[in-house]
Amino acid sequence: MVDVLRIAAGDGFLTADELDERLEAALSARTLSELAVLTADLPAASTAADGTAAEAAEVKDVVRIEQVFSGTVERTGRWVLPRRLELAVTWCNVTLDFTEAVITQDVLRIDVAMAGKSLTLITRPGVEVDVDGLMLVHCKLRVRHPRTSLDAPTTLRVELVGQKAHGKVVVRPPRRTFGQWLLRRPTSSG
Repeated sequence: MVDVLRIAAGDGFLTADELDERLEAALSARTLSELAVLTADLPAASTAADGTAAEAAEVKDVVRIEQVFSGTVERTGRWVLPRRLELAVTWCNVTLDFTEAVITQDVLRIDVAMAGKSLTLITRPGVEVDVDGLMLVHCKLRVRHPRTSLDAPTTLRVELVGQKAHGKVVVRPPRRTFGQWLLRRPTSSG
């Protein structure tokens, strides 16, 4: 999205001030609808320096992650949530960080077929995780709620369904920085 806006400014469709305003809005956007508004008045596709069309990231219906005995699977930072996520992972740690994720719908279903190691979901206020549809076999479950306001409206409901065997499932808020820990302050919500 940032590249689309910069290219549009380079092509003369946006002034420097408009570019600054839209970049700030794009970087703070949490949903695709907030991003769509920023490019609605621009031509359908600007061309990048290499001649290819610069398009916004589209929401995928299903993302499947398959991995066996090989390290860690991480989705962190600003990543666009698909409509459904399938985890077929054996003896690999999986971390899904929702603190900066771009939320595209109200519910994200995660189909879990996972054995060994840890499945960690890092939440933010407004993200609820439902583990009722997850069958645990020789597996620990630990759910920690954020210290910040529990009254935050629900912006995303994550439904875990399927089976997790061995290892653990952890649902937690982001960790505090060292300075926040010293001052006993909760993490900022974004």
